[in-house]
Amino acid sequence: MTILVTGATGNVGRQVVEHLVKRGADVRALVRDPSKASFPAGVSVAQGDFLDVDSLRKAMSGVSTLFLLNAVVPDEFTQALVALNVARSAGIERIVYLSVIHADVYVNVPHFAGKFGVERMIEQMGFQATILRPAYFIQNDLMIEDVITGYGTYTMPIGTKGLAMVDVRDIADIAALELLRRERSAGPLALERINLVGPQTLTGTDIAAIWSDVLARPISYGGDNTEGFEQNLKQFLPAWMAYDMRLMGERFLTDGMLPEAGDVERLTALLGRPLRPYRDFASQIAGSA
Repeated sequence: MTILVTGATGNVGRQVVEHLVKRGADVRALVRDPSKASFPAGVSVAQGDFLDVDSLRKAMSGVSTLFLLNAVVPDEFTQALVALNVARSAGIERIVYLSVIHADVYVNVPHFAGKFGVERMIEQMGFQATILRPAYFIQNDLMIEDVITGYGTYTMPIGTKGLAMVDVRDIADIAALELLRRERSAGPLALERINLVGPQTLTGTDIAAIWSDVLARPISYGGDNTEGFEQNLKQFLPAWMAYDMRLMGERFLTDGMLPEAGDVERLTALLGRPLRPYRDFASQIAGSA
């Protein structure tokens, strides 16, 4: 009984592998370049790519449970559908898929719409799946660490509705727990969606106040300008991705990323500990600044 982890060299996937190994699972990691992969002892490595069907067939042979994580790329939806079809042909029924919160609400944002399409296909294809829907990753703010600490401004377009930001470490921990629950189940488990949120819903000014506190100097919020946000992102991201992120930011401003009733309590019970707050992340950065 083997669990295949895709996206295994990324921040979430790598931690999922580590959690699974610590809990005694038989883990296979799908990577593009095995020479750049570093995993705990006992992890088998499969070289492959979502668009290389033969490599996927080889990687999924003998696999019982799949962790499906697709990067934000122009053909994300196609890659996910290829993976799902190959998985079904390989006899894999148990899946944990990393989607995004409000995928059915942010319908004009390309990578949200793509993930919602994948959710629908998982359901229509009859997989026994857990669909994880994380909110904004706290660690995304590493992108603007220098702006915060150097220029005294928090520039992410968070707005006033608030985001239930979640720590990547909590996402990986819950993903591993769900993979093991499905892997070790004696019988089929119903399809389930789980919102992955943090312990607080924070606005832009809330986050600026946290940074002001941990850095012991004023940090202002200046992130409602989504046009400027797009232009800044274009300096190091492809134009299509910068625009995708701008559209997401616009939905932050109009809709926020809000948890449903009971989400925090459910996750706390799953983990057996409190969710990690944003302040812990900011304090760690401030301590190393």
